[in-house]
Amino acid sequence: MLPERRCRFGPGSDQLPCVPVPHPFARGLRRTGWLAGLPALALIWASATLYAGPRIAERLEAEGAAVAANTATDTGEPWLRLAVEGRDLVAAGEAPDAGARAATLFRLAVLDGPRRIVSGVGLVETAAPFQWAAIRLGPDRVALEGSRPVEVGRRALEARVTGMLGPGTSLDDTARAARGAPPDFPSAAAFLAARLSGLAAGGRAALSDTVLSLSGEALDVPAYEALRAALSEPPAGFSIGRVEILPPRVAQYRFTVEKATGGIALDGFIPSTADREAARRAAQEVAQETPGAAVDDRLVTARGLDPAIDSKTLIGFMFRLAALIQTGRVTFTDGAISVSGDAMDAQAIPDAEALMRDARPAGVSAGRVTLTARPLSPYRVAIRRTPEAVTLTGHVPDAATRDRVLDVLRPRLFREPILDRTRLADGAPPNLGAALAAAAPLVVSLAAGEASVSDRTLTLTGESLYREVAARAPDRLAEALPPGWTGKATVSARQPAERRDPATCRADFAAATTGADLRFPAGSAAPGPTFYPTLDALAALAKACPSVRMTVSGPADPAKAAPTPAAGPGEGAPPAAPPEAEPTRVASAAKAEVPGKADAKADPKPEAKHDAKAHDAGAQAKPDAKGSGKDAIKEAAKSGKPSPKPNSKPSPKKPEATADEPPPDLPRLRAQAVVEYLLQAGARPDQVSAGPDTPAGPVTFALLP
Repeated sequence: MLPERRCRFGPGSDQLPCVPVPHPFARGLRRTGWLAGLPALALIWASATLYAGPRIAERLEAEGAAVAANTATDTGEPWLRLAVEGRDLVAAGEAPDAGARAATLFRLAVLDGPRRIVSGVGLVETAAPFQWAAIRLGPDRVALEGSRPVEVGRRALEARVTGMLGPGTSLDDTARAARGAPPDFPSAAAFLAARLSGLAAGGRAALSDTVLSLSGEALDVPAYEALRAALSEPPAGFSIGRVEILPPRVAQYRFTVEKATGGIALDGFIPSTADREAARRAAQEVAQETPGAAVDDRLVTARGLDPAIDSKTLIGFMFRLAALIQTGRVTFTDGAISVSGDAMDAQAIPDAEALMRDARPAGVSAGRVTLTARPLSPYRVAIRRTPEAVTLTGHVPDAATRDRVLDVLRPRLFREPILDRTRLADGAPPNLGAALAAAAPLVVSLAAGEASVSDRTLTLTGESLYREVAARAPDRLAEALPPGWTGKATVSARQPAERRDPATCRADFAAATTGADLRFPAGSAAPGPTFYPTLDALAALAKACPSVRMTVSGPADPAKAAPTPAAGPGEGAPPAAPPEAEPTRVASAAKAEVPGKADAKADPKPEAKHDAKAHDAGAQAKPDAKGSGKDAIKEAAKSGKPSPKPNSKPSPKKPEATADEPPPDLPRLRAQAVVEYLLQAGARPDQVSAGPDTPAGPVTFALLP
């Protein structure tokens, strides 16, 4: 079909040539222009992507793997990790040094095919502190972050961690190789991974040097109990730090106190460890009222208690109800408390109803009170004497019996209060009032003890201050009990202080001092560590032997030879000192004053003067009143010199040659330091005294007749 031709004529102009009119398809193609080629281009691009792209990626992976294989370390694993993103190579890992990193990146850059190299390669550094953590992201996904030991391969560590997490768990490992890891890091990481398997999403198990920590919420009750048990035994060389594990949440929270003849059983859930301890203490207090009763703890820590209810108030209220039953159960479930079983006595039923009505904790609903009153079997009552008070517990048949016992106790007690906690109940054995009135004086005569009644059997136990009272207790109890009653008394006397006979005391003194080589350091009056076993033995001997009297003699320091001056030019050696000069100097250093013959004649009692001097020296060596015990004695003995007297003239400055000489009364200070130690250790002041000074050597002890 030929295109249509059209001619246009205009007035006053020549005839124009006829122009062919284009076909409608041609007009449409001209209108769309280059857009008509886009589908073809898209087809070409899709073919290249689907066919050529995978081939390029495979070639890049193969070439990159060859480069990575050349970065293998001593662990057998390469430190370089590569990922292909299109025609880009993404490099990661920690190079041992900057040179190795540059060389590896250069080898990647010269490969034929990568469009660009994206480098995330770091260097191996020392981490201080060395930290590593595993975080649960989901049921089967865990992230690792922080640092891992450079000497442990990444794949080897991941395999060990995955083995503890369970099969099918994927790891997002971003931990970087570093130096400074604690010894046996893989064992600690495996331990933490095993604990992480019991935590819900968000749980975190971390290591900082040798301290392990855990946080998160337990998956369920068995997992929580397993976590608490496992944390008590961390790997060798590691310790447990911060632990913040939330108990699991249960849908139906319940708590039960069950009371039976054999004891008390705790069952159900408890919000925290502190609440569990509070429940156990309360159960033990109730169990003490029944001889032989035990506490069976079956509680499991879990959440689910209404936040409006105070857990400790709830526990206390439930045990107040439990104290009103012989056998039965107090239960908290679905927000309500109920009690059932055999009441303690007829009075306990209205008491339980009143508690449920008036003392119920906030947020708790009142359940059913299903109690029955039965005769008590066995019928129990007790009188307990402690240093603080005398307490009556159990049951009595009427108020007259209670008053009869109280009338016997009151005249015999002056300071101790009487606490009456008895209740009224039927079923008492005959002559119960007479039996209790007979036992009350025996209990009061004890330092501590108890008279307990179980039906028609009365048992007296305790401790007496006097041996005669303890020996007569069984006979007095048998005489006082009414007919038809049986009694048993087990009363012991407090052990008196140990006493030894004089011959044994002297033998023990010789054994304690024989071979004792107690020597002070030069110039010091402080007893050393080797002194204390011997001094403690002597103090124990003094306490066991009141008649022992001993003296302590302090030694002087060894004499020092006088320095010989060097001879100058043209001078000969100095003349030798007279033989008697050196002993005189040594004696003056060993003893402050040596009384001469004239003094001996003037003073007919040199011993009294010697004792007065010893007393003065002892006063100077005595520790400050604010000091305490043996430490104060040691500090006082280190002073070395007595305090200067007031208003005394300053002594002329000594030449440097004599500056290091010990004080003239050093032996007396040493003896007094030992005496003070013995006094503080228990010896009496009249048993220990300072003896005469001795020459250089060890401290000497003497036993006075």
